[in-house]
Amino acid sequence: MRRLILRVYNRHNFPKIFDHTGLDNDKNQDYLKRLCSEAKEYKFKMVAINSVHTAYCDILLKNTEIGVGAAVSFPLGQTTIKTKLFEIMDAINNGATEIDYVINISEVKNENWEYITEEMEKIVSVCKKRKVISKVIFENALLENEEIIQLTKIAKEIQPDFIKTSTGKAFSGAKIEDVKLMKEIVGNEVKIKAAGGIRSFRSVIKMLEAGAERIGTSQSIKIMNEFEEYLTKHNMDEIIIH
Repeated sequence: MRRLILRVYNRHNFPKIFDHTGLDNDKNQDYLKRLCSEAKEYKFKMVAINSVHTAYCDILLKNTEIGVGAAVSFPLGQTTIKTKLFEIMDAINNGATEIDYVINISEVKNENWEYITEEMEKIVSVCKKRKVISKVIFENALLENEEIIQLTKIAKEIQPDFIKTSTGKAFSGAKIEDVKLMKEIVGNEVKIKAAGGIRSFRSVIKMLEAGAERIGTSQSIKIMNEFEEYLTKHNMDEIIIH
């Protein structure tokens, strides 16, 4: 039986669950400046950006505790292992402290679990050697439950830092039932990041209750404002997630 862990969130640590996200492909340097400035103001965990922007965001976030998160093979995952490894090393060399890579969904559909295992092993190994956080994006909207289960079992064995529900670019994003399913398999051995379509404080709480520990969203500031309103309305300093 999985051990129940209570998590307490307050004004200090609640912002640190957020990957403040800017992954659209039409964003210029002014947008990236604003994204990083917001991350510094609210003290979010990291900014999630396309890997081409890694070096620029690294400069903007120098001397802060905010991570630079590069999205790799994003959003389709349809590149070779060698290509993904090259992109990851390029991002790390340009200052990335976290890597979110998309699995090869075609190989999942081929039931080529050996390929998926090799891909995950090599990528997680590189990240661990460079002391960079690794997140494996499943894109659950395109997967059957049995495929999610098999991917989660592989991740439990290889142990990336996080498994992640979605890119936010498919026809649907994070779902409560998917987070619960993933959590049931990995327990406390691998963390879960919920991303895609998370736009409110209420939806964040549901994801945390289901087992997520990191949230990817472009609505981080709106959610923080709603969190502050909730605490004020209920005369609270913290919330407890069971």
